[in-house]
Amino acid sequence: QVQLVESGGGLVQAGGSLRLSCVASLRTLRGSVSGWFRQAPGKEREFVAALLWSGTTYYSDSVKGRFTIARGGTSDTWYLQMSGLKPEDSATYYCARRGSGSVDDTPRMTHEFDAWGQGTQVTVSA
Repeated sequence: QVQLVESGGGLVQAGGSLRLSCVASLRTLRGSVSGWFRQAPGKEREFVAALLWSGTTYYSDSVKGRFTIARGGTSDTWYLQMSGLKPEDSATYYCARRGSGSVDDTPRMTHEFDAWGQGTQVTVSA
């Protein structure tokens, strides 16, 4: 079973930037999707961004234009570059992966992903 490990969280002032990294123990396969979710205290885990096996990316409306998801040098690594951070971006961020499926899918729901990291905390001060 694939294991995911995030890193890169921390404390930053509003308007600042952070980059989160995720490393998977197994390579991505055709039809896989690599993503990021976040969960603030008392709220449900929500979709942030995802990267299809083809390289196509998609984002939630709340982060579009500020966050960028990208693949690393190998297919088992991906990043979330966060810029223009706001206090409402504060949350625990989780990387996630769907191992296989239709290459046309654009999953956004937690149940559509089958592997999760342990989470990394991002705190944005006003």
